[in-house]
Amino acid sequence: VYLLFQALRQISQRTISTASRRQFENRVSEHQKLFQEDNGLPVHLKGGAKDSLLYGTTAGLTIFGTMYALYYLLVSSMPKKPN
Repeated sequence: VYLLFQALRQISQRTISTASRRQFENRVSEHQKLFQEDNGLPVHLKGGAKDSLLYGTTAGLTIFGTMYALYYLLVSSMPKKPN
């Protein structure tokens, strides 16, 4: 039990250590330039291909969901056939 406690204490000291932290560079000004650039694109598509894919997927799912809901609304509004 003592060895387990020692191992856990050693692991916890390593993860809390400030020497192992990675330094992140501040890229806010790069993103500001990208989004403020006047290139005719709406802001939700200025991120590139990933944004376009996400927008297209969301639009497709929205259209599919709306059609699906309208179809079931139509089916539900029809009277049932008697047996």
